[in-house]
Amino acid sequence: MWNFIITWVITTVLSALLAPRPKVQDAKPGQIGNQEVPIASQDAPIPVLFGTRVIAGPNVVWYGDIQVRPIRKSSGGKKG
Repeated sequence: MWNFIITWVITTVLSALLAPRPKVQDAKPGQIGNQEVPIASQDAPIPVLFGTRVIAGPNVVWYGDIQVRPIRKSSGGKKG
């Protein structure tokens, strides 16, 4: 039992140390224009699918909240 726990702790620490680190300076926000957003039109035909398929231009009623918002992280500390 102890061998299992010690092995688990060692592998967990090694995986955390060897994991690739993301470069914060190269991070860029996502662009809305680059996405293939589904259309919402009454005139578009409704596709009927059989089996597993990928729809290139689906006709949907609502497709998420498409906006780019900055992520604000608080630095902590006491307020008051």
